[in-house]
Amino acid sequence: MADQAPPARPKSEAPLDKTNSGEGTRFTPRGVPVISGVNRVGLWSLYIKEVRRFLKVHTQTIWGPAVTTLLFLIIFTVALGRGGREVLGAPFASFVAPGLIMMGMMQNAFANSSFSLLAGKIQGTIMDLLMPPLSHGELMAGIIGAAVTRAVMVGSTVALAMALWPGVSLSIAHVWAVIWFGLMGAIMLSLMGLATSIWSEKFDHNAAITNFVVAPLSLLSGTFYVIDNLAPAFQAVSRANPFFYVISGFRYGFLGESDIGEGADAVVQAAVALGVLNLALAIIVYLVLRSGWKLKD
Repeated sequence: MADQAPPARPKSEAPLDKTNSGEGTRFTPRGVPVISGVNRVGLWSLYIKEVRRFLKVHTQTIWGPAVTTLLFLIIFTVALGRGGREVLGAPFASFVAPGLIMMGMMQNAFANSSFSLLAGKIQGTIMDLLMPPLSHGELMAGIIGAAVTRAVMVGSTVALAMALWPGVSLSIAHVWAVIWFGLMGAIMLSLMGLATSIWSEKFDHNAAITNFVVAPLSLLSGTFYVIDNLAPAFQAVSRANPFFYVISGFRYGFLGESDIGEGADAVVQAAVALGVLNLALAIIVYLVLRSGWKLKD
């Protein structure tokens, strides 16, 4: 009959878009993502955006930390490194330099990732990060990748400056230790920074974590001393600090000696433990990010 309604289309069938030629173009069902697998273009775009953000102010984000770290080296070598003092069989300047490089890398990795989401929340542009077709894992990877990039750039700049300083030798004894502990330290602080960025509601919150957590853990991690010279109670506190294993393991890559424990087995165990710790941190941050806590309120 003419007035009979056309048969209803099954709900599972995708809607059709009529073209000029009369043929229908079928879309994916509602709620089914068009992009399958990894959104490589989106991930790369986010990574480049984060890298360009800190490169626009490279005097503050790259050269400033490098100069500050170099001043630490000058002050401590002049004050404590005179008279041919040696630590772990190396001149004091060569002992301090790797720890300062790693400390600068960790602090700047934290600074970069802790700013990403926080700035969006304060400026009202957080939806620019949450609305694009990026999974939570891709969002994490882009932010953490940029933070690690900044850490590597700061570390390379500091190492180049320190290599020109008299009395500093940065010859590498174990390449794997330099790469592994350098990356693990940067990733660990990047994850901590991203978690801080999710939790923080204003810049004061971010500054509180920087000043009362990251800075003390960095300075009390054995950068300027060997923990064997400390009292037993302070040795126990130092060994509970994950920053200690990052810096001591990174220093082991240059000097071939470490105060983590006797032999290379202790260093390998520390390397594995840092990998497990970073995996646990990544899972926690991923779950918090996926929940939308303090991001979608």
